[in-house]
Amino acid sequence: MTDATTSSAATAWLLAARPQTLPAAAAPVIVAAALAAADGVFRWDRFTVTLLAALAIQVGVNFANDLADAQRGADTEDRIGPTRAVAAGLIAPARMRIGIAVAFGIATLLGVYLIAVAGWVIAVIGVASIVAALGYTGGPAPYGYRGFGEVFVFVFFGLVATAGARYVYDRTAPADAWIAGVAMGALATAILVANNLRDIDTDRAARKRTLAVRLGRRRTRALYAGLLAASYGAVAVGVAAGSLPPATLSVVLTAPLAVGLARTASTSEAGPPLIGVLVGTARLQLLFAVVLTVAILVAG
Repeated sequence: MTDATTSSAATAWLLAARPQTLPAAAAPVIVAAALAAADGVFRWDRFTVTLLAALAIQVGVNFANDLADAQRGADTEDRIGPTRAVAAGLIAPARMRIGIAVAFGIATLLGVYLIAVAGWVIAVIGVASIVAALGYTGGPAPYGYRGFGEVFVFVFFGLVATAGARYVYDRTAPADAWIAGVAMGALATAILVANNLRDIDTDRAARKRTLAVRLGRRRTRALYAGLLAASYGAVAVGVAAGSLPPATLSVVLTAPLAVGLARTASTSEAGPPLIGVLVGTARLQLLFAVVLTVAILVAG
């Protein structure tokens, strides 16, 4: 295999991994680590393994979606957005299946360590996460094609990811982890909504009944803006309830970015601006998580 071929193959796999979505996996783990540090139970080894496992699951989800969408005809030439590896012929379906197995295999191996230190709850979370990921666009009745993808993302990339990541440190999931999980889940769900808003016309043509297709463009835009607002609202509720320190209200510093994204989403129908909204929402979640993390650590 020539260097050029190797480089081309690596580029195809990187494309299929959808790196712009990885902040959705990393953000809850980072926030959970800050909560653990504030409680005096943080450990670098558990943080590192949890982060790698979360990223592996996210990559596995992206690989599975790439394959399933290609096989179901959802990724056509009319689709606006980044090239999909299987649909474009960059990665053969059989090789993508191997990639899916490798990604989830790595997550499973990392999960064995977390189970050893945190118990059977982590096993339940891991199995449920992988099963839910594979059922998103795969299997006989993919729920992502029936408008339930947002529920999966909110639960598994928000509540479960944040509370579960906090649990690995001392086998507890305090109220602050669940509240932060709501904020992380709202932002992660907004990423999916932005993606489906961009693809609404091609998904409708492919009979992919996403929530955006069911709601229509106007209500999907309202849902997107509402999810962004909910992330800030969750932190405010946490502070009011005494679960989060007042310093965490500093997440409002990221609000101008959120407002700009909501404005673009509400006025644009063309592909490039909506691609920017998708990427920008992922960046917003990561920035939101970083500000929230710093505030928690400073408040101590």
